[in-house]
Amino acid sequence: MNGAAIQTRNRKSVRTTRAVGTALKIIFLTVMVVFTLYPIIYTVLGSLKSNAELTSGGSFFPKEWLFENYKTAFIQADFKTYTKNSVITSGITTILATVTCAMAGFILARKQFVGKKLWLSLYMAMMFVSLGSVTLYPIYELLRSVGLHKSIWGLTFALCGGQASNVLLVMGFTKGIPRELDEAATIDGCTIYGIFFKVVLPLIKPILAVVALFAFRNSWNDYVTTLIMTITNPKLQTLTVAVVQLKYSVNAAAEWHIMLAGASIAIIPILIVYALANKQFIAGLTAGAVKG
Repeated sequence: MNGAAIQTRNRKSVRTTRAVGTALKIIFLTVMVVFTLYPIIYTVLGSLKSNAELTSGGSFFPKEWLFENYKTAFIQADFKTYTKNSVITSGITTILATVTCAMAGFILARKQFVGKKLWLSLYMAMMFVSLGSVTLYPIYELLRSVGLHKSIWGLTFALCGGQASNVLLVMGFTKGIPRELDEAATIDGCTIYGIFFKVVLPLIKPILAVVALFAFRNSWNDYVTTLIMTITNPKLQTLTVAVVQLKYSVNAAAEWHIMLAGASIAIIPILIVYALANKQFIAGLTAGAVKG
């Protein structure tokens, strides 16, 4: 009886521990979801309020649902032009960032060369040290010296920087690919380019999807770099910059409800891209974790 009682208590203790653990997980995930979704929900609901109601901090839901705020934001921001700029800039940046990260990650994972440890140390340092606005002026001066400061190419080159974390993701993923494949390709007559394009590149597509999504998100949402790089050519401004400018009307009065309406429209493309690339994103992170 004593042994059976002890086993019964142990089973109850295990079930209680599991129940508490499950409850804590649910609470933690619920809090994370609330903190993640609240800004989006607040933005959407705020975009449907009047400016007076929004700034007065009234009820959470609009007293009157003003959908015409979206029409006003669309017209004032010239969304057609700025959306085109954002799509072009983000598209080019995504392609360049993905290609350069794939090549850099492959070389760092597969080749030995003078200064490799130094480069890796610098990449690691850049993941934890954010220079931020300090680098904007040197970058702008560099682009101006080569005549790209008024070109969309200059903006895309500036946005392609800061890819250290993505390079390390590709490097870690590439290290999980057996080197025997490289050796077999070399025996078959492949050069380093053949090994990269024919052997390694098809195998690292999952992590490249993650890199592409990160690059697109950063480029689409960037404000400070885009504002600085387009200051001499406002026609190249992207949707994010245009949305912030919606805060002020022609009378120089802050119109937060119009800006929130523009922000609600601006986040739609990134949500669509994530919805379409969700499976590849999860697969890439999962595969990268397993290989790492």
